Amino acid sequence: MKIHLSKILAFTAIMVGLSCLAHAQQEAQFSQYMFNRLSYNPAYAGSNGSICATAIYRSQWLGLKLDSPAEGKKAGSLPTNYLFAIDLPVKALHGGLGLTVAGEDIGYHNNIGINLDYAFRIYWGRGTLAAAIEANLVNSKFDFAQLVGSDDLTGDYNNPVNPTSNDPLLTSQEEASAMLFDLSTGLYYQVPGSYYLGFSLKNILGTHSDKLNLSNVRTVYLMGGFDYTVPFHPSFKLRPSALVKTTNMTSWQLDLSLLVDYQNSFWIGGAYRVHDAITLLGGLNWNKLRVGLGYDLTTSKLGAFKEGRSKGSVELYLRYCFKVIIPQRSPSVYRNTRYLF
Repeated sequence: MKIHLSKILAFTAIMVGLSCLAHAQQEAQFSQYMFNRLSYNPAYAGSNGSICATAIYRSQWLGLKLDSPAEGKKAGSLPTNYLFAIDLPVKALHGGLGLTVAGEDIGYHNNIGINLDYAFRIYWGRGTLAAAIEANLVNSKFDFAQLVGSDDLTGDYNNPVNPTSNDPLLTSQEEASAMLFDLSTGLYYQVPGSYYLGFSLKNILGTHSDKLNLSNVRTVYLMGGFDYTVPFHPSFKLRPSALVKTTNMTSWQLDLSLLVDYQNSFWIGGAYRVHDAITLLGGLNWNKLRVGLGYDLTTSKLGAFKEGRSKGSVELYLRYCFKVIIPQRSPSVYRNTRYLF
């Protein structure tokens, strides 16, 4: 076991050492990150011991007024994210497999990505430790036809934009797309029913597209959480968690959350994303289905309680888990020592 552990730690150290400066599209953001660990850390794959399918839809900054487009052009889309993921344990592979399909629309930019995960898992202490590798494939698309160049601004209040652009980049193409391939890795340790810790590095290669002048940004995630049963009230559990995100070790984001769970039937709680939002969370478990809802109250200048500013973000979460139990065969031949002599 020590040999396996040393290999895992050495591999992760090498992956971290590959991280360097890059600039580009950011990873998707979700408020219910504690229920969506696979999209942040590939080493989570199969850790639940069941086949689990997850779907999330997020609409961000509702009510935010966009600038009026030029004549014949469309207004850009507010940030919208949608995700479907499935993961399962595979005993023959000593770990688990995961698949995530995610999309994002923002402005005139659209991304659709597919992540394939393999996590190798060993028993360590009271829990399990997993190391994973992830293959990422993203189709990035940009609609240049909807943009206007700075030279096209007329300065006229009534007609601020010249509908006929003089920018050669904007007039030479209407829509451009590119495929970006990358790799990610992660470590995940958990003691079931007690606590979990995770580390991951996304977009190790930092793949660049000259066509769109776009690169995958290297992102590090640290996550953790634990369950605390309330003394004298065992029906209630407190479930605090945290997520730290940094891109290129230059910009940081911190999410803190606390959920109150009653008999594993329903929960309520809240979260805080530093300098960005306060989130109200709630949900319920119904048989094998889990449903969650989150509402972000924007605390940045985008939501300054003024007309045309953000009225918040809404996020819907669904998760369904089940197990496939293969019954053992009854032996077809019976042996009895009394008949061997």
